[in-house]
Amino acid sequence: MLMSTNTHPPLAVNIKDGSFFKDLGMRVAQARKERNITQVQLAATLGIAQQTLAHYEGGRLRLPASLLPALAQELQLPVEALLGQPSTAKAAAKRGPAPKLAQHMERISALPKSQQKFVMQMIETVLAQQGR
Repeated sequence: MLMSTNTHPPLAVNIKDGSFFKDLGMRVAQARKERNITQVQLAATLGIAQQTLAHYEGGRLRLPASLLPALAQELQLPVEALLGQPSTAKAAAKRGPAPKLAQHMERISALPKSQQKFVMQMIETVLAQQGR
């Protein structure tokens, strides 16, 4: 029987890495829920079983590094955020106060797409009234 070289069996988490993978799983679950994505939907998008995703979120299985870019893209987060590290953009912002507009834009970009659309419609309405 031939096995694909692109797939790896899920690896159980050892005690030494337990807290890292538990925290990672919690961040994944939180980001998924904030974006109103179900485990079934996210697992299907990533091409994994829902039960596997549940084990990743619970910290019972090690999430493979090869899955991080796709996961970050689907959750609209930088990989650094999933890993619990500040992103380079946030680290740069700590050097000095960011303009209020830039802060708002960052917060808006973290919203689910439907809420982003609503905010954009509100902004466009206000700007259209200003142009009268």
